[in-house]
Amino acid sequence: MSREFSNLGISKPLLQSLVDLQISVPTDIQKKTIPLILNKTKDVVALAKTGTGKTAAFGLPLLQLIDVENTNVQALILAPTRELGQQIYTNLVSFAAHSTSVSIAAICGGIPIKPQIERLKDTTHIVVATPGRLVDLIKRGAIDVKNVKYLVLDEADEMVSALKDDLGIIIKAIPKSRKTLLFTATMPGTIKQLVQNYMSKDVEQVEADMSTVGHQGIDHQYVVVEPIEKLEVLLHFLNSREGERGIIFCKTKAAVNKLGKNLAINKFSSGAIHGSLTQGIRDRIMGQFREGFINVLVATDLAARGIDVKEVSYVVNYHLPDTYEAYVHRSGRTARAGAKGLSLTILQKEEVEDIADFEDELDLVFNEFKKADAQSIEENNGLLWAKKIFKTKPNRAISQEFREKVQTVFHHLTKEELVDKVLANYLEQTSLGQSKTEAPKKKKKK
Repeated sequence: MSREFSNLGISKPLLQSLVDLQISVPTDIQKKTIPLILNKTKDVVALAKTGTGKTAAFGLPLLQLIDVENTNVQALILAPTRELGQQIYTNLVSFAAHSTSVSIAAICGGIPIKPQIERLKDTTHIVVATPGRLVDLIKRGAIDVKNVKYLVLDEADEMVSALKDDLGIIIKAIPKSRKTLLFTATMPGTIKQLVQNYMSKDVEQVEADMSTVGHQGIDHQYVVVEPIEKLEVLLHFLNSREGERGIIFCKTKAAVNKLGKNLAINKFSSGAIHGSLTQGIRDRIMGQFREGFINVLVATDLAARGIDVKEVSYVVNYHLPDTYEAYVHRSGRTARAGAKGLSLTILQKEEVEDIADFEDELDLVFNEFKKADAQSIEENNGLLWAKKIFKTKPNRAISQEFREKVQTVFHHLTKEELVDKVLANYLEQTSLGQSKTEAPKKKKKK
């Protein structure tokens, strides 16, 4: 068993679970937070970026503090999205594998509410919830939160900006004597206001080693493109990282849909998620991404919360995010669990000056990514064309007679000769296509 976790005060059943999960060394935020939660009564604000082990930092001590003889809901853990909520729930269940008396429930939006109401009729000690669904259950009288001792706000910076009203209702419904644990990757003014309004005056603030942990292993780069070449530059980059998993962030749902269709047309192993999709579709696509059935995920910022996939090699900002906080969350999807990763931002010329602001605010260094030249882009387009042909399903509606006639035309060619001729035809067609973009000649006056 891990002596380091034991020294933090973690109990034997939880230590055994950590052994099973092959977790032996606590992260910086876990070292600083676990003793505070276990041994002190003060509220805690923990500043730690994604991928630093925040769930264990609050999950392990909470599991240990639960009074299993008390059948009331004792801890509420709020997450901004169902994906993140489900991830937290799964992690807690894993940590509690040898603490079977602790009962944990996930009550998140996007799925039928009736099974959740039935689940809450049984003893439940810890509830992981999205704010909107929890408010609904409180209003229905389906959950009693009057005895809550611990409130956890995970990724609070996103929750405050998007779910402020629901959060206010929940905080009013639970006891003022609770202990509040707030975890955030950034500290914007909205978070400072929340701390001032809803947390104790002598709150304990801890911070992970932000100079290294938050960006450790991430190579931050940018590439400058003309609007007309943006998609082609992205497709060239994706082809160069074939077989690797990555996430592409867009600002809007419409942009996610459009880019997702373009990737599908070009036969990339990809999927797209945003908040307007049904939860069933989002779960299916997320499952395919986690399990490696698709390599590229296109997403909006909020929809991508809760993506905890260790093998994400790169993140692409197809649009520059509006806030520094959004960039932190986006780039934090890669280089998790000690791995290396790339965060590539695609910019237009007028956006380049913004990079200096991101560097100053986030204490980062961005390097310029070498854009593929025109010939490389053309060759990549040819490869994409070839992949489309390779992945095209045969048309069974074609008559046998016509098929045989076409086969007769090509029957004397070797495979290599056929490829050469088809490729030559493709190049001829593309060169013709380029010539069509030239300005039309004016007709001579008669």
